[in-house]
Amino acid sequence: MADFPQAPELPDQPPLRWYTPDPAVLKLGDAFYDPVAAADFPQTILRFRNDRAAAEVGLDPLTDEQWIAHFGRFAPLPGNLPQPLAMRYHGHQFRVYNPDLGDGRGFTFAQMRSHDRFDLMELGTKGSGQTPWSRFGDGRLTLKGGVRELLATEMLEALGVRTSRSFSLIETGEALERNDEPSPTRSAVLVRMSLGQIRIGTFQRLAYHGDTENMRRLVDWCLDEMIGVEKDEDPVAQFFGLVVARVASLAASYMVAGFVHGVLNTDNINVMGESFDYGPWRFAPTFDPGFTAAYFDHAGLYAFGRQPDAILWNVAQLAVSLRVISEAPPLIAKLEEFETYYRLFYQDPLQRRLGVLTRDRKSDTELGWRLKEAVERALMATGHGIDRFFFDAYGGTLPDSYGAEWDAVRGVLAEYEPIPQGRSHPYFAGGEPCSMLIDEVETIWAAIDRDDDWRPFHAKVAAIRQMGEALDAGGRYW
Repeated sequence: MADFPQAPELPDQPPLRWYTPDPAVLKLGDAFYDPVAAADFPQTILRFRNDRAAAEVGLDPLTDEQWIAHFGRFAPLPGNLPQPLAMRYHGHQFRVYNPDLGDGRGFTFAQMRSHDRFDLMELGTKGSGQTPWSRFGDGRLTLKGGVRELLATEMLEALGVRTSRSFSLIETGEALERNDEPSPTRSAVLVRMSLGQIRIGTFQRLAYHGDTENMRRLVDWCLDEMIGVEKDEDPVAQFFGLVVARVASLAASYMVAGFVHGVLNTDNINVMGESFDYGPWRFAPTFDPGFTAAYFDHAGLYAFGRQPDAILWNVAQLAVSLRVISEAPPLIAKLEEFETYYRLFYQDPLQRRLGVLTRDRKSDTELGWRLKEAVERALMATGHGIDRFFFDAYGGTLPDSYGAEWDAVRGVLAEYEPIPQGRSHPYFAGGEPCSMLIDEVETIWAAIDRDDDWRPFHAKVAAIRQMGEALDAGGRYW
């Protein structure tokens, strides 16, 4: 094992009442990761700390000084991983298999249990330095990239998408050269809190090497440590079925949010169905199925309207990998349930964003699908803004300014009823929807880059969270 630099001295730690360390990844064994060390950054300027997320794992009492020591200098958290771990994986990138992947500019730093749920929460990094999997990269993250990911995760969380959360952003004082943005540019290290980063590509790597022993170990570990279910007589098929359901839910929530991830490769899909790793993401201004986020996605493989198919293709690759330890028929049967789950899980995020409920408060997949199709047809026919529509339609009633093209939507909405709180939240008093379109992101970054002015950034985060509170007002009904 490599020698690691001595961790910086920490001031006295405050009482961490709810903090429950559980470095469960160590149970997998060293075939899954490589111990690494974080880069020694010239500066550590705290730009954002997510105390809302930190409270879920009991780390909110940390002072800023302690926060920087842990998440800028990466002193180990008490009772947690003694050193960071770079995870090993493979993956299909734009449908081309790549066996030379792995955590190249990030690592798993800590794992702990949320204080009110079973969830195993992981703190992982982006921009923390080189690892054995960096290839020709510098292992760094631009500050702009960190700001963009932070804005994406805040917006997705507010819209009800299961996503990693930006836990910490620290500027690191280096000048980075990049081909796709003006350089030199500022640097940062981002810490994410997530349900873990066991990817489809993690299983693909084991299948590639024919490592059946560790494949079975990983399936059992995921069921025991991450999902927390009692294993049945066919744990491989059981695990795969749970993954299918989770990623189908993710696909549906992307479409309701109007979100385009941009790079839905198998190494960017984790088995918990949680969205993560945001590069060239965008929110679609209108419901355009051909809208793409990545400038290099020339064929539109990961275009807005193709995301459910892309995610289904990815989970099929997981089935291919699991074939080394399981018979095909049970896996195929589970895979064929994707469409059923997609239809089922489309309902809640759509009803939440529209502020409506079925009259009997029960799930109605057929009614939800009719609502989904009516909304999408009207949005495509009119070119109306997605965010504007959901803001105006919240509570289930369309304004008179929406013409005859929206009559089918009105007809289906009439079969629902508004949540009791309706539009009473202050968010709706402003008259304008909260959005996160590319021009807004660039304006926020320009203020930071030009004047080191973080006020537009903080104002946007506050506006996003206000929207999330408004949409959560009927949360107990979903």
